[in-house]
Amino acid sequence: MADPSTYRPAPGSIPTSPGVYRFRDENRRVVYVGKAKNLRSRLTSYFQDIVNLHPRTATMVTSAASVEWTVVNTEVEALQLEYSWIKEYDPRFNVKYRDDKSYPWLAVTLNEEYPRVMVGRGAKKRGVRYFGPYSHAWAIRETVDLLLRVFPMRSCSNGVFKRSEQIGRPCLLGYIGKCSAPCVGRVSPEEHRAIVDDFCDFMGGQTAGFVKRLEKEMYAASTAQDYEKAARLRDDIGALNRAMEKQQVVLGDGTDADVVALAEDPLEVAVQIFYVRGGRIRGQRGWVADKVDDADTAGLVERFLLQLYDGELGDSIPREVLVPALPEDTPALEDWLSDLRGGARVSLKVPQRGDKKALQETVGRNALQALGLHKTKRASDLTTRNRALEEIQLALDLPTAPLRVECYDISNLQGTEVVASMVVFEDGLARKSEYRRFVIKGVEGQNDVASMHEVITRRFRRLLDERVESGELAGDQGTADDPQDGPLLIDPDTGRPKKFAYVPGLVVVDGGPPQVAAAQRALDELGIDDVPVCGLAKRLEEVWLPSQEDPVILPRTSEGLYLLQRIRDEAHRFAITHHRSRRSKTMVESVLDDVPGLGEVRRKSLLKRFGSLKKLRAATVEEIAEVPGIGARTAEAIASALAETKGRAAVSVNTATGEIEES
Repeated sequence: MADPSTYRPAPGSIPTSPGVYRFRDENRRVVYVGKAKNLRSRLTSYFQDIVNLHPRTATMVTSAASVEWTVVNTEVEALQLEYSWIKEYDPRFNVKYRDDKSYPWLAVTLNEEYPRVMVGRGAKKRGVRYFGPYSHAWAIRETVDLLLRVFPMRSCSNGVFKRSEQIGRPCLLGYIGKCSAPCVGRVSPEEHRAIVDDFCDFMGGQTAGFVKRLEKEMYAASTAQDYEKAARLRDDIGALNRAMEKQQVVLGDGTDADVVALAEDPLEVAVQIFYVRGGRIRGQRGWVADKVDDADTAGLVERFLLQLYDGELGDSIPREVLVPALPEDTPALEDWLSDLRGGARVSLKVPQRGDKKALQETVGRNALQALGLHKTKRASDLTTRNRALEEIQLALDLPTAPLRVECYDISNLQGTEVVASMVVFEDGLARKSEYRRFVIKGVEGQNDVASMHEVITRRFRRLLDERVESGELAGDQGTADDPQDGPLLIDPDTGRPKKFAYVPGLVVVDGGPPQVAAAQRALDELGIDDVPVCGLAKRLEEVWLPSQEDPVILPRTSEGLYLLQRIRDEAHRFAITHHRSRRSKTMVESVLDDVPGLGEVRRKSLLKRFGSLKKLRAATVEEIAEVPGIGARTAEAIASALAETKGRAAVSVNTATGEIEES
């Protein structure tokens, strides 16, 4: 890894103008592209003490070997140049929202003499008006089929159109009334263009006027006793209503807007967008991307908008784009979008209330579900899991793929109530029945290294004890590596495997070299030499091995790294859940210590009844008095004690990661 100080620009050499910068590695490949209102201020922030940088930013600056920049006149120019460079160089540290499929559009070829309606995918063309995108092509075709009886415009290909022109007979659609047959001159180019304009207006959201006009014509035909025409118009109105029913009204004011929402975790971000035209949802798209730098929600929104609207023209861009957070360069983005829209103003907004706020919450739920589904698919893919285990085996030089991985994490409350978690993944999948929790007893103060030593010692001492009980160490039967050959590793009382019966193929600890050394020392003291140990440091996502000065660096795209991160994050989640549970019990007991006449038994009764301090505080005196053994006077004393301590917050600190949790 390069030292950023070796390529730091000389003081005063960086201009204070707006511009775009590129970080390159030792092979001159661009690894990151960014923009700034003030180049000097932005670039200087990358060359501070590396421990103060976000982990992924630190990885980027240590992967780079040089930095260069280009000065521009305005922020809009910087925005455009940044995105053009991202497309050109494909830097690995820039977030790229890659769609996993091609979404269909409803296209009207206004650049032809006789425009036609069709379903299309891929790049857009000038002179063609697009509606959508839609989730399914069949949904568009159903809608078009309904509307062609009302707007009988051309929908055939150029080859079919020319053939009908030559033979002087229209195709089937012309005979059944779903095409006005301009190929044989039934309508003039001007008349056909009027039909096309009406179709585009209807698809653009101007629906009410058409329905009212048809209803007026239907009543007029009925009054004139032209019942065939009235019946045909009635059917046309029914077709329009069925077409509109397929598109839910979400914004009563008929707004044109794109609604964007994100769902994030430390590793990935899912994006969902709903296209709303005329107050109705016309289409939906979604992406999932890796988070490769320290961009916040606003930064992720900016990058997404740049990639979403790249190449868009005219009315494909709505008047409003509703986002979860406003980017730093909102005015520049609005100017850029307005230019793409032909000068018509485009505004970025964060909805605060009403229908727009509710709709964005719906889009957000879709994004959250998409992220969960993506993770589920990635975890359940057998080929992907096998590749992840093979990558871990090769990277850590293990004799076999680690089919059983155990991960340990420490959590504490300002040096008190120290707990640990053990999570188990088998064949790359969580085995929650094997999860275990530990309360650290032999460590004073905030010392997660000593705590890690204790939990590893306790876990593997149990392994040795159960080996002795099963007769394995005496050579009687079975091995821990092959439990099917060792029937005494099954608890005879429950018929299930004993809690600590199996040897893991890999032990992962949440932390860096100190935690790894503590875990390895615990195994050495127990005489266990066949269990490999590694640590995953959250700061730079580095994999540390015992007695090695340099970490193992797995590529960001590595499935092995992704699996290790998932296991580490699950251990952290499990530890925090355990810690919150104990913290709640501890706070209830400590708050009630000074209540006269309230002993340990009645404190436990209160905890059993209400479950947490928050629920106990919300209870009335009468509800507290209903607990067995608690009278009215004691209930009043408890409520008084809770009122005096209201507002205190307990802080849970995960010392390996520095994360803080407040109650």
